[in-house]
Amino acid sequence: MSFIKLYLAPGKEHSLLRQHPWVFSGAIRKADGEPEEGDVVEVYSSKREFLAMGHYAPGSIAVRIFSFEQTEPDAGFWKRKVQQAYDYRTRLGLTDNPHTDVYRLVYAEGDGVSGLIVDIYKDTAVIQTHTVGMYRVREHIAAALQEIYGHRLRAIYDKSAESLPAKAPVEAVNGYLFGESTGGVVVTENENQFFVDWESGQKTGFFIDQRENRALLAQYAKGQSVLNTFCYTGGFSVYALNAGAREVHSVDVSKKAIELTVKNGELSQAPERHEAFAVDTFEFLKGKEELYDVIILDPPAFAKSQKVRHNALMGYKRLNAEAMKKIRPGGILFTFSCSQVVDKYLFNSTVMAAAIEAGRNIKIMHHLSQPADHPISIFHPEGEYLKGLVLFVE
Repeated sequence: MSFIKLYLAPGKEHSLLRQHPWVFSGAIRKADGEPEEGDVVEVYSSKREFLAMGHYAPGSIAVRIFSFEQTEPDAGFWKRKVQQAYDYRTRLGLTDNPHTDVYRLVYAEGDGVSGLIVDIYKDTAVIQTHTVGMYRVREHIAAALQEIYGHRLRAIYDKSAESLPAKAPVEAVNGYLFGESTGGVVVTENENQFFVDWESGQKTGFFIDQRENRALLAQYAKGQSVLNTFCYTGGFSVYALNAGAREVHSVDVSKKAIELTVKNGELSQAPERHEAFAVDTFEFLKGKEELYDVIILDPPAFAKSQKVRHNALMGYKRLNAEAMKKIRPGGILFTFSCSQVVDKYLFNSTVMAAAIEAGRNIKIMHHLSQPADHPISIFHPEGEYLKGLVLFVE
């Protein structure tokens, strides 16, 4: 099969030679045809040397690379990609773990498949595609999952309708590619239990990327008063309850999220020590006189583009300063940013500014990131989106 060839401007091939998986539109000098969104294209240097293959899309990132070798991206190709991702998770001890049956199987660029996410919830795989190219091969991905997991897989759910570009030329509808709905399932993470509803929940249903950070929280929660803000379905709250926290307050502006948080709290070992509030976190902190021993700040991405980064930084500063004022001397603050355009240096500087405003002396206890099943390719540092700090507040 022949593919449309894109030729880069002189000097624009260096990022691909360093295995970076994106081609920006400004780097393309000409094409030997008119590719449409989702088409497979081949990328060549200005000297007509083959560089890579990927999916084309209009916009800033014009090509997302899936192979640096000439290949036929057929069912066998995608099976190999999924198998490589599975083998890596097996090396991590995740694919057959009696203590944890929820993990990320495929993480986009981290696994060499830009635009594709696959999460495993016990015996269900949830696929989420972010590009038309990946959406068009979702049946190949589903077939590969069935081959690799066999009888261990009960269902495969495609949840791409909300993750594809707004003007994508496909009419995506969420639904099952294999199996049928059970209305969600109770999963186990480090022996903590959670109800996950991938059909109506945010993202694919659960924030898997905080698994190791939740486990770290458990080390500090025993006997403590804990506030979990932007709690979503109460991941940190359940860990704190099971670790023996004296009381746990969960806060989220979404009533639906709070309903799930309450449900997950009831799955914990101490539901009577848990109280949940459907209210804006800033409003909750502003009106709260009570002081906490441990506070978790895990907000959604305040900045999704460079244009709004400054406003986002002001939001992070305000949030952290408010939390620092509501924590007891000797308390511990877990604070996070999942905004990709806010790097670690900017985030740390913003938290420092919050400490100055709050008038508290702060020690950094831990630097946090995403777990190994959300791998960061050394050639694609942009894949490191989650950054966090654990702070001792004197």
